[in-house]
Amino acid sequence: MTRHEVEARRGAAPERAKLPRWLGSGVVTGAADDDPSAIGTYASAGARYGLGALWIAPVLLPMMYVVMYVSAKLGRVYGKGLFAAMLDRFPRGVVYPMAVLAFVGNVIEAAANLGGVGAAVNLLLPLPGWLIVVAVAVAVTGLQVLGSYMLLRRIFRWLTLALFAYVGAAIMAKPDIVEVLRGTFVPTVRLDAGFVAMLVACIGTSLSAYVYTWQSNQEVEERIARGDSQPWRHRDASAASVALVRRDVIAGVAFSNIVLYFIIMSTGATLHASGQHDIDSAAQAARALEPIAGEGARWLFALGVIGVGFLAVPVMTTGAAYDLVQVLRKPGSLHDAPRQAPLFYATILVVTVVAVALNLLGFNPMRALVWSGIVQGFSVPPLLFLIMVMTGDKRMMGERANGWLTRTLGWTTTAVTGIATVVLVVLWASGRG
Repeated sequence: MTRHEVEARRGAAPERAKLPRWLGSGVVTGAADDDPSAIGTYASAGARYGLGALWIAPVLLPMMYVVMYVSAKLGRVYGKGLFAAMLDRFPRGVVYPMAVLAFVGNVIEAAANLGGVGAAVNLLLPLPGWLIVVAVAVAVTGLQVLGSYMLLRRIFRWLTLALFAYVGAAIMAKPDIVEVLRGTFVPTVRLDAGFVAMLVACIGTSLSAYVYTWQSNQEVEERIARGDSQPWRHRDASAASVALVRRDVIAGVAFSNIVLYFIIMSTGATLHASGQHDIDSAAQAARALEPIAGEGARWLFALGVIGVGFLAVPVMTTGAAYDLVQVLRKPGSLHDAPRQAPLFYATILVVTVVAVALNLLGFNPMRALVWSGIVQGFSVPPLLFLIMVMTGDKRMMGERANGWLTRTLGWTTTAVTGIATVVLVVLWASGRG
């Protein structure tokens, strides 16, 4: 009997009794989207542009929703992860370049997030940075290889709660309510290269390619967890099942967006107001908050980075493994034991080792994230284009093909991210980004 068959027999009912109902797979993906590198981006936006940048969160909300929803629906209805589904629909010459970009982006993000967690832990405990990075890598890899999918799901869901620390940090910052409302509902747009680059960075960070792959694969894993050992053979999900996916995604996107909002608020009300406009990382933001908002704000900000980092690192490394095994048409699932999916688990180990090595060799997380942003920026628009084609194809999705609202939001988001990519490239090439 395979590991996923044992877990399916056990069922998920006991877990549902212990976990809040809103903590679904969509919330895990939403929390991973607010990884340490994203926290650094949002904190930098707040520090540089203050509470006037708060409007970015509600503008991003519908784009984040449609990206996660079409990815989740693909996995739930079609029964395969993103790249496995793409190979069924498109030529390999189209799929392979997208997989390479997604894989490289996952590796860089994993390394950057390991570095981010190490820096945040170092703020609270006087330990060597290399020791922290190695310890975190060993802990998360051990859980992935030795733990069951049910255990991982439970841990991931509880780790998402660490992001509520940013709500606390924002409250401790005591922002001016009038300025908060003005910054939220009255967009302030500046036509300078710095502001455009920041806006592009927030869009790219919120709509990163790993969100697509992770969410589609988690829907497949959830089907296996409910006893469907071959979900690709039962592709016509019920309307109620798709509605459940939609609710799960809405909860995840709302959670992620609220966290984004409060990160900008916490640094906008403190660092920007005090003249500290240049923040390069989440750890630096946490350190800078202390003399302004008190030691409690520093602890909350740092603990949020640590908690979501423990979630984000395995999401990146497992995401890279999903990408590789699917383009090679090899088995790969967190429900499988290592002997049943050796390439899948070997990829997790190799990506983790590479991420650790990059940090030990003097890897600069923020500089690498510039390159990661470029990689992700190139991959997001074409990936979203292909997903929109697949989820609108009745041969693949049957009656669950995209409706008019999803089509409108999806194609608009595809156009916006495409334009953002062009702007990012122009700014980078001109040296002004």
